[in-house]
Amino acid sequence: MLALEEARARILAALEPTPAETVALAEGWNRVLARPVPARLTQPPADVSAMDGYALRAADGAEGARLDVIGSAPAGHPFAGAVGPGQAVRIFTGGFVPPGADAILLQEDAEETDGRVLVKEAVKQGRWVRRKGLDFAAGDTLLPAGRRLTARDIGLAAAGNNPWLTVHRQPRIGILATGDEIALPGEPIPAGGIVSSNAHALSALVRAAGGAPIILPIAPDDRDAIAAAAAAARACDMLVTTGGASVGEHDLVQQALGPEGFALDFWKIAMRPGKPLIWGRLGRTPVLGLPGNPVSALVCAVQFLVPALAVLSGLPAAPPRTMLVRAGAPLAANDKRFDHLRASLSADAAGHPVATPYPVQDSSMLATLARAEALILRPPNAAALPVGAEVEAIPLGQFGI
Repeated sequence: MLALEEARARILAALEPTPAETVALAEGWNRVLARPVPARLTQPPADVSAMDGYALRAADGAEGARLDVIGSAPAGHPFAGAVGPGQAVRIFTGGFVPPGADAILLQEDAEETDGRVLVKEAVKQGRWVRRKGLDFAAGDTLLPAGRRLTARDIGLAAAGNNPWLTVHRQPRIGILATGDEIALPGEPIPAGGIVSSNAHALSALVRAAGGAPIILPIAPDDRDAIAAAAAAARACDMLVTTGGASVGEHDLVQQALGPEGFALDFWKIAMRPGKPLIWGRLGRTPVLGLPGNPVSALVCAVQFLVPALAVLSGLPAAPPRTMLVRAGAPLAANDKRFDHLRASLSADAAGHPVATPYPVQDSSMLATLARAEALILRPPNAAALPVGAEVEAIPLGQFGI
């Protein structure tokens, strides 16, 4: 069996980012930049006031001074003149500081009567003035290529006057569930059958990771049906199958795809849950065959599909983000398979994160996985550990699952 880390490395090494496309700024959230985003203007474009008050010369702002108010400068309506000795301009937050002024007298420190303002507290030069270019200057790189865009990034790109963004196309992921025994939610369930949860769970995971999922019709345990369904996904950036990944009499994915030109890289990895896993290529289309067991499928998706989606989206190849936690229960010694224990998260009295594995770790229990907040990682042949021991865990909240 292949080690988990080697399997993931082989998957990621075989992938390339999707081509670039141009999208409207409003469509850029969660996309990955294919080109840097420049500043197309300077922000702020001039010295502006950070507060409501009066623009004046600091030399005239001694406590007790009285100055002539010669105009106003609300945001969007600059004062046309200049501030000279003994003068002030009423100004508001975001208003351009008029030429000649170099400080702001806060309105709560001022008292205006009959066109004159009394300075009740001395001002300091440059105080409450946001200098031109404080945030960024025209020509600056605001956002680098290879960055997944957050709402904050969208705001920054907008402030830099960018109505369009060049991003990697969303990876199109075909999702094919196989098996005579499964039915879609709400459809009649065959005798001895179950409801298919994998396709919908994986679709949600793909969407959360920035991809565009395409759920294909369920393929029965028939080689021709599986081959036909897979052929429909050749235009996808990746085909993900669930079920039929093992070597049983009815595990037909490899048998069905072989005559269609499927080139297998590997199909078994040393992990739990999720030993049967297929990786190969159907023509130009990468194929990731996940186990049919729902928990196994999702745990494998966390370790392999999410990193693969990152590479396809234009991000660097990387394993899932982990955190150090303290074991909330004793951990038994592990065997030769890399284990993933579904666990809750809490904090001890000192604020350290604590991951407590659920007492039953059966890989068919979706309810346990839904409640879980982390996967405690137990490397092959790991020794038994007591309560409070430090271990590594994958926080599940990062995947939106």
